[in-house]
Amino acid sequence: MDSSTVNVRLFAAARAAAGVAEVAMTVGTVAELRERLGKDFGPELVRVLQVSSVLVDGISVSDDLVPLSEGATVDILPPFAGG
Repeated sequence: MDSSTVNVRLFAAARAAAGVAEVAMTVGTVAELRERLGKDFGPELVRVLQVSSVLVDGISVSDDLVPLSEGATVDILPPFAGG
């Protein structure tokens, strides 16, 4: 599988767990992105990723095997509290 460089934006608990708001990564699929984020930022982010929604260029993605295109923007959106 080819790899592409994508811009990852982390929100709320994902941002807090990673300690950054944005990061660029070279990966092939959403699954690879989740794995790489966990390796780079640790177990707290892994926990958050398990319950987070993923948007690729503004479109919700539920299949982790979705390939990522060069330059795509990936948003990691944990569940938000409040109401």
